Amino acid sequence: MTRQIRVGGVPIGGGAPVTIQSMTNTRTDDVSATAEQIKRLAAAGCEIVRVAVPDLAAARAVGAIRERSPIPLVADIHFDYRLALECVADGCDKVRINPGNIGGEDRVKAVADACRQKGIPIRIGVNGGSLEKPILAKYGGVTPEALVESAFGHIRLLEKFDFTDICVSLKSSSVRTTMAAYRLMNQESDYPLHLGVTETGTLRMGTLKSAVGIGGLLAMGIGDTMRVSLSADPVEEVYAARDILKAAGVRKEGPELVSCPTCGRTRIDLIGLATQVEERLKAVDKPITVAVMGCVVNGPGEASAADVGIAGGNGEGLLFRKGEIVKKVPQEALVDELFALIEEL
Repeated sequence: MTRQIRVGGVPIGGGAPVTIQSMTNTRTDDVSATAEQIKRLAAAGCEIVRVAVPDLAAARAVGAIRERSPIPLVADIHFDYRLALECVADGCDKVRINPGNIGGEDRVKAVADACRQKGIPIRIGVNGGSLEKPILAKYGGVTPEALVESAFGHIRLLEKFDFTDICVSLKSSSVRTTMAAYRLMNQESDYPLHLGVTETGTLRMGTLKSAVGIGGLLAMGIGDTMRVSLSADPVEEVYAARDILKAAGVRKEGPELVSCPTCGRTRIDLIGLATQVEERLKAVDKPITVAVMGCVVNGPGEASAADVGIAGGNGEGLLFRKGEIVKKVPQEALVDELFALIEEL
């Protein structure tokens, strides 16, 4: 089991539930726009949010954003240690930094000391696109071993100044490389791991890559917090993360939808029904399984494992509860009847 850190009031590692993170894409120095986006992310299920801090104007906005944020705030810092010090002083809950790229050891010590005094953890964010040249030369490119060696180099810098309130990420755009790096790190360290596959692409392919990479690691019991990186509205990252946690069997809260792939027996608009049900289930927080089946051949059997379900017919369908038929319903009323039954659970 990994050791535990706390980001604001949220525990990471040490057996705590895997947390969902995302990152704003507004200008951080636009406090109102950033705070509004954070509220949308939190409403979607985000539990920790990160903001980019590229300059002093952004750093000086962090305190005001934190005051308006319903969830802990992470400051994302590159190169300039003074920005980290500004964010720590203004009240961020965590700093994402690579200690090796902010200058001399005196600067690393300054950041470590400031974070220690405020009880603020540091995420060491190793990325395949920014590995140190000597490490790239040693391994001949971005490899799992290269990512792990880079991480330990940064860890040693912080540990030299007695700072161990650390979380680690080892991200690559390659799913296989990312998974192998996290597995290796998990074997060699007990620091909590922030999972992610970087630069995955747009909504569809990015979600698939993240599901394979992050979901595969979670299914192996590796990972303490996660961010799905998508070229999309950040809210979509949160929805994808929730779905990955469910698919990997890590989180049981909230509803799960099961539906069949349709076939030549289907005489009902199953795809439309499943889509409607999926959308409406976003407003449901009950830990239930809901089945949407295409016909009565497999419907009752498949739906028996579900709490409630519908199975299609020719212009009408059956409403099920725990595999038992409740009643026959016209197609146009199926979804409404299903959610009326869900309300009774």
